[in-house]
Amino acid sequence: MAAPLKDFTKFGRKIVAVGRNYAAHAAELSNPLPKIPLLFLKPTSSYVPAPKPFALPAPHVMHHEIELGIVIGKTATHVSRAEADSVVAGYCLALDMTARDLQDKAKSAKAPWTVAKGWDGFTPVSEFIPKEKISDPQNLRLWLEVDGKKVQDGNTKDMIFSIPTLISYVSKLMTLERGDVILTGTPAGVGPVQVGQTMKAGLEAPGASSQIITMSVPVIERLPKVDVNEV
Repeated sequence: MAAPLKDFTKFGRKIVAVGRNYAAHAAELSNPLPKIPLLFLKPTSSYVPAPKPFALPAPHVMHHEIELGIVIGKTATHVSRAEADSVVAGYCLALDMTARDLQDKAKSAKAPWTVAKGWDGFTPVSEFIPKEKISDPQNLRLWLEVDGKKVQDGNTKDMIFSIPTLISYVSKLMTLERGDVILTGTPAGVGPVQVGQTMKAGLEAPGASSQIITMSVPVIERLPKVDVNEV
């Protein structure tokens, strides 16, 4: 019997993340707008289900990046945009936590971002949201507060590459499997978090009964400390 999709963090085999998919976010980091989706992979060991804490590795400069995650429901390859919705099982809220100092160093060296985004626990994630609970995933407000202060507040309608486009593009490169997650990019407002702070994120649809889900993630110190410059 197949594992229930609510347990996608336990059996999903990959996290496919999309960078610079909101124009305002690309601009705030002085990055050019992509002409095709900018993809990178995160290990599934980076999942940490909220409300478990995020362990911050000092002394690195950690930035929050709130994102809508697409949870894949079946094996699929070479999916057209028209067919894309048929492979979606549901959604989740996720934080693509980023050691910005390490990412900047990697970018300067034209090196991969793994050391900045792939640590254990670098993808705090909400509960699974069944597809039926979201009528229009391309019109969702996603926001993030740090210690009660709103720092990110965007809408999925502002994506550069739509959800069907992302699913179709990724499926041409790699087989999508049940439980996989595509992180669709972060809106503007990324910034630092510190040990002792709490991140709270939410996903909302238009209308009076708009709130779909929230998650709260406290930030603690990561032990033992690791020096990424030592082998």
